[in-house]
Amino acid sequence: MELKKNPKANVGRNSSLYFAIGLALMLFLTNYAINYKTYDKSAIDIGQLNLDEELEEEIPITEQLQTPPPPPPPPAAPEQIEVVEDEVEVEETVIESTESDQDTEIVEVEDVAVEEIEEDEEVPFAVIENVPVFPGCESGNNDAKKACMSKKISDFVNKKFNTELASELGLSGRQRINVIFKIDKTGNITGIRARAPHPGLEKEAARVIGLLPQMKPGKQRGKPVTVPYSLPIIFQVQD
Repeated sequence: MELKKNPKANVGRNSSLYFAIGLALMLFLTNYAINYKTYDKSAIDIGQLNLDEELEEEIPITEQLQTPPPPPPPPAAPEQIEVVEDEVEVEETVIESTESDQDTEIVEVEDVAVEEIEEDEEVPFAVIENVPVFPGCESGNNDAKKACMSKKISDFVNKKFNTELASELGLSGRQRINVIFKIDKTGNITGIRARAPHPGLEKEAARVIGLLPQMKPGKQRGKPVTVPYSLPIIFQVQD
């Protein structure tokens, strides 16, 4: 008959756990024993502070500044006042009154004539009430006079202008000259300006326009005025 052991009565079943616990406990005790320090008990003199003793500070002797004495008081005013006579006589200026009394004669001032300066008014040729009249264009209404004047000026320029000048200047083809001038309040030609491809053509155009006859001046609201006029001169240069 075999004997059977109770598993709970087996002591060696938890031996590894007990070994680990014992090993950890030994390591802790060993570490504590190594790091444990002891000190000798002796009296340590840290010194005592005596507040009763006062430090005596030596104060250096400096030179004392001597303040200047106060200024003496001003002298008292004399009781007697001396009157000094002026040696130079001063002439007093008498200002006469400008007010007139009843006995004063009043001089009348004549009226001052103010001359009015008439401004040189300019009215364009297209909107003027009464256009300048070229000699020979006195008949007809305003529009008829405009047409007659334009035709007379064009015929005059075509007759007087030297068209051979362009070929002499070495120009060829179609040439255009823009001319602007004014017919002043007396009917004379003024302010001639020309623009052309060559200065020689500009000079020739100004010469021809300067030959225009005196006209009857244009009028605006019944008064003579200056009328600017524009004229293109176009011609073909024969090769």
